[in-house]
Amino acid sequence: MDLQVLGIRLLINIISSFILIGLIYYNTHKNKDYLFTFGLFNLLIFLICSLLSTATIEMGFAFGLFAIFSFIRYRTVTVPIREMGYLFAALTTGIVNALASSEMMYGIIIFCNLIIIGTILLLDKIVHLSHENIQIVTYERIDLITPDKREEMIQDLRDRLGLPIHRVEINRVNFLKDTASVSAFYYANKNENESVLVTRDFE
Repeated sequence: MDLQVLGIRLLINIISSFILIGLIYYNTHKNKDYLFTFGLFNLLIFLICSLLSTATIEMGFAFGLFAIFSFIRYRTVTVPIREMGYLFAALTTGIVNALASSEMMYGIIIFCNLIIIGTILLLDKIVHLSHENIQIVTYERIDLITPDKREEMIQDLRDRLGLPIHRVEINRVNFLKDTASVSAFYYANKNENESVLVTRDFE
């Protein structure tokens, strides 16, 4: 791979990663730490694959390298599933731009980048689906835990929590303390249960 080809591929990769990471991810999620990680991984993968593309390597090596980097987990923090998806996409664009066959026209490489960017744009910004979130409640009104009073119980939890609760589940009942552990489910635009479940105590 000569310097001119490397420069063109690098330019395509930089533009694609900027759109993917800067304009789509950061503009929506505002997380500077992952912005740095995605950009760095994308560039490193691109350079490694570009340098190794001059050597005789099999397809299994490329997939092995892709798997090693794409499933990295940080020991200090759990990477959310959405960020893992963006990391996977950043690595994919780096590998595609670096290892695409030299016989391919640049239009095909750009088209592949647009497919990746368009898919992420569609899934993360255009398609808005509601998340079913959950709160664990220590509920003292055990007179409402019977099935025939379920709607009354849901309305009581709506008034107390201020959330659009649509269903509940009784986890366990403590008759010694006259309390029950209840799971209250409600819909929201964002997933509010990514780390830990929220517990409310009404005792």
